Amino acid sequence: MAQLEQVASPGSEWWRTAVIYQIYPRSFADASGDGIGDLPGITARLDDLKSLGVDAIWLSPFMTSPQKDAGYDVADYRDVDPLFGTLADFDAMLDAAHARGIRVIVDLVPNHSSDQHAWFQQALKAAPGSPERARYVFRDGRGENGELPPNNWESVFGGGMWERVTEADGTPGQWYLHIFDASQPDFDWTNEEVREEFRSILRFWLDRGVDGFRVDVAHGMVKEAGLPDYAPVADADSMGGGEENVPYWGQDEVHDIYRDWHKVMAEYDGDRALCGEAWLPTLKKTALWVRPDEMHQTFNFPYLMTEWDAAALRAVIRDSLDAFGEVGAPSTWVLSNHDVIRHASRLALTADSPQGDGIGPKSKGKPDPAIGLSRGRAATTVMLSLPGSAYVYQGEELGLPEAMEIPDEFRQDPTWFRTNGERYGRDGCRVPLPWTASGTAFGFNDTGASWLPQPAEWAGFARDAEEQDPASTLNLYKALLAERRARALGSGSLVWDDVDAAAVAFHRGDLHVVANLGAEPIELGEGVTFVIQSEPFAGTALPPNTAAWFTRA
Repeated sequence: MAQLEQVASPGSEWWRTAVIYQIYPRSFADASGDGIGDLPGITARLDDLKSLGVDAIWLSPFMTSPQKDAGYDVADYRDVDPLFGTLADFDAMLDAAHARGIRVIVDLVPNHSSDQHAWFQQALKAAPGSPERARYVFRDGRGENGELPPNNWESVFGGGMWERVTEADGTPGQWYLHIFDASQPDFDWTNEEVREEFRSILRFWLDRGVDGFRVDVAHGMVKEAGLPDYAPVADADSMGGGEENVPYWGQDEVHDIYRDWHKVMAEYDGDRALCGEAWLPTLKKTALWVRPDEMHQTFNFPYLMTEWDAAALRAVIRDSLDAFGEVGAPSTWVLSNHDVIRHASRLALTADSPQGDGIGPKSKGKPDPAIGLSRGRAATTVMLSLPGSAYVYQGEELGLPEAMEIPDEFRQDPTWFRTNGERYGRDGCRVPLPWTASGTAFGFNDTGASWLPQPAEWAGFARDAEEQDPASTLNLYKALLAERRARALGSGSLVWDDVDAAAVAFHRGDLHVVANLGAEPIELGEGVTFVIQSEPFAGTALPPNTAAWFTRA
């Protein structure tokens, strides 16, 4: 492994090297005081993101929605839900971000709509075989009277993937497909009307000035012809990332959609970007989503899901740079998002927790918080030194752990309800942020309202408290991002070093990066000058669960 050099994919587009901060709007900042974050709240906190040092923000859905799945059930793709404000509020936020040199990416949900979308309401009133129903995946049922669903597929959120409708004359009728909740019917992407509608939606937001789109469920949308029966293994990740040949994930025809969208994006100046959420079993398959005429980025979920193991982490970094480099795309790096257990907790779990299950009061293998935070900080120290583009999820810069002790009566994730409480779901990573150590709702708003309860111990993670602590996670992130920018670490090459079997070690020019994933200290040798330490330590022996950037005389 020594002296193996890997070079980042070349190019000057901003998205190749950007650090992009994910905002989950309902949990970021609440200007109205109703307990749900909003667009004016984001605008009010842009200076905090500027001081953090990010290049762009990505907003999870804020479009009109009945909020059955926290906005991922869209009823109107061309307007803002009143919970979050107005189109004028969006425009003001966009202008304010651009004035600070921060680009804006918005979430787009093309796999499915809300059942309150005008198209689906028209489909319910129309007859089987009608143009209105052809926009969605409607099928006749099996059995003598169509009483059985068209196949055996199980929803990502639990339960069956089909819902039967009642026809206009009151009789039981066809079934419609919903990969997620029953309130989220899947579009039929073989229908040209659906394709043209989304071209129009892309242009609506591009005309307003957005810099790109994060595409939800980018490996869905197209289903295998004939809709054959399929049952995943019992411990499969909910989004299918570990499985091959799933008939509703990763179909070849989906690439035609993104080639079409690529042409739409190219109509606009400013290097507008598409980033896909595609959970796929291998990095080589993931890289297919970012071939030169398709998307510009896709999330590196194999990297996110890598356990705290040096050999595994070295391998996924090496394979990521190779796989994305082969198609001329930057590798992306991500450790947390709104669908997974926060990495300050996940990296210290002592029992398996499939993606989407979440952890709660009765879960086995809950993490030691001190170990989790140390590993989380070390993992970020490695991630932000890598060539390519990095994603940061709101609150990870504070070292927030997963909120595990949410009482049952406050939970809101559809997974919790559709599995009758057997799976906790994603509420634990979506709790509103603590901005101040004192005051109502820790500064999330001025009223104390909060759509999910904030743990009392989050006062210690509040932004105002961490700003005053030189050793805080917030100040670690600021230092990492400033040094990353100063050294242009988003581009260039990486050279692997031999240090210790329990280490991940490489250098970027004169900057050495070493992380200790083992149980014993690792001696770094003489002539070391530290640039950044993920945890403060004396001497040159790198402690377990710690990473450092340094130069050597």
